[in-house]
Amino acid sequence: QVQLVESGGGLVQTGDSLRLSCAASGRTFSTYAMAWFRQAPGKEREFVAKISRSGLLTQYADSVKDRFTISRDNAKNTVYLQMNSLKPEDTAVYYCAAGTDITTLHRNPDYWGQGTQVTVSS
Repeated sequence: QVQLVESGGGLVQTGDSLRLSCAASGRTFSTYAMAWFRQAPGKEREFVAKISRSGLLTQYADSVKDRFTISRDNAKNTVYLQMNSLKPEDTAVYYCAAGTDITTLHRNPDYWGQGTQVTVSS
């Protein structure tokens, strides 16, 4: 089992950058593929990005491609989401997630964090 704690959210302006972090407990972090999701007010939770256990494979939602970058540091048990050129429509609660199967991670993670709020003002 793994516990996930997100941090780094906040209030920024359009065009700004922000980096989210997700710290995982336990010694098995490197055995999990990791992902970020988000949920805007009144909308369903949606997939943002995922990364393989080694960090070599990544995948992004079309809405964030070329603006967001997911990365991980297995020595620090941490996954990151670098968000550049932020837009008001990026406003959401961002959740970190973990799973053993990267092919289904974007649909059905095994573990969730509690979320961190990102607000982008226009």
